[in-house]
Amino acid sequence: MLVNGRALPKSAVPELSITDFQRAILDGVARQCRVAALFGMPDRTNPDVLWLYVVLADDGSSRLRLGRTRIEENSFPSLTPACWQVHLFEREIAEQFGRVPVGHPWLKPVRFHRSYQPGRDAWNRPAEAEIAAGVMDFYEVRGEQIHEVAVGPVHAGIIEPGHFRFQCDGENVLHLEIALGYQHRGVERSLVAGPGPRSIHYAETLAGDSTIGHATAYCQAVEALGGIQKSARAQSLRAVALELERLANHVGDLGALSGDVGFTSTQAFCGRLRGEFLNMTAALCGSRFGRGLLCPGGVRFDPDTSAIEALKSALERAEAETCQAVELLWNSSSVMARFVDTGVISRQMAIDLGMVGPAARACGLNRDARQNHPSGLFRFTHIPVATWESGDVFARAYVRFLEIQRSCEFVRQQLDSLPSGAVRSPVTPLAADSMAVALVEAWRGEACHVVLTDEQGRFERYKVVDPSFHNWAAVAMALRGGQISDFPLCNKSFNLSYCGHDL
Repeated sequence: MLVNGRALPKSAVPELSITDFQRAILDGVARQCRVAALFGMPDRTNPDVLWLYVVLADDGSSRLRLGRTRIEENSFPSLTPACWQVHLFEREIAEQFGRVPVGHPWLKPVRFHRSYQPGRDAWNRPAEAEIAAGVMDFYEVRGEQIHEVAVGPVHAGIIEPGHFRFQCDGENVLHLEIALGYQHRGVERSLVAGPGPRSIHYAETLAGDSTIGHATAYCQAVEALGGIQKSARAQSLRAVALELERLANHVGDLGALSGDVGFTSTQAFCGRLRGEFLNMTAALCGSRFGRGLLCPGGVRFDPDTSAIEALKSALERAEAETCQAVELLWNSSSVMARFVDTGVISRQMAIDLGMVGPAARACGLNRDARQNHPSGLFRFTHIPVATWESGDVFARAYVRFLEIQRSCEFVRQQLDSLPSGAVRSPVTPLAADSMAVALVEAWRGEACHVVLTDEQGRFERYKVVDPSFHNWAAVAMALRGGQISDFPLCNKSFNLSYCGHDL
């Protein structure tokens, strides 16, 4: 077992047979663990051997359970029929390394790229064949009144590309299938052989609106492998930046949801207020998205007393105006008629899918890495977890509103008691042949970074699991049985990342 933000030798990770490996996953999930990561890594000396690693998050004990197994064949038994949480992970392994999860109910590419191991392809595609994103078989429902609606990948708004294929009976959605991968950039492979000068920038741009979340996870993984200690002031500034990122995006989401139901007053206010919170991050480091703020060992910028006081004043104004604008939503019967009982995800479905973040908390799940797997400043101070029970659009919106209030209070407390001292510690070489796991509660949910080093202490495998990777299946389930006209509202209530999924 491992604690979040720590490292251990790879040799300490239990090696199991494929049968015991899969049984351990099923037993862990039955005990309320979650599959935080499941991925492959080729053997260093024998390319015909693929190692599968799993990270199970035990939220109750704040521990991470690790395991690995050795695959020597071109296939392995699929675990998806017994554990829905792994369905996308198994498709990813098939696409990256050409190993087929036999028995997977709907085995298709995830990001539409060539196999990382030439000569191995899970679908036996010719090496010279073009691989076009979104070109694949889709599930079909047949009947006299059934019709199919295709949305995207090019959309009417300024949003990322993704394809949504609906099977409908009139206005009722019977099935939604989502195809992504249009923004695959190969970030994980680009990080191999790091850390280097560009590594932190890859982390910052994994999902542009989650710069602080992913950069924090990257830094914590590197610091764990290097045994690097951060100062109290650096940890406080990181936590403030993480919550400011949450505030900007939650406020922006509430404005966007308001716009989707034609409630333009809150939409206009929240659009402006999102900019106010982004400007607070810019006051810390010069970038509204927090680019360049974090680095292994701490942070690069240290605000002086006048900057802190200005930040506190701006926060107080923005918080008051946000509460005033958002309260209008809950007092509008037309808004509530659209939000309540729309796009419902049950608590059990959220558990089965392994959902994370505000979307999971809106289903009544107490899942928040800041509390369940605390690291950095959150080991010493906690933000109360905001949950709701109904699992609908209203719940996902209201959880955001609760988190806005609690994050504002947290930031205010930290700015009032910011420790003195340096903000950056020296960086030391990384441990060789080791493994580190970093979980960070980014604004969409848990960002998971898993790093394995080679004999020189360089990145041999860098695995990223963006929170959207866990939650896209929930968007499809939220539409099932609903009206197709509710799709924009449901999709916005999750507001998942396309590029974070596509990597």
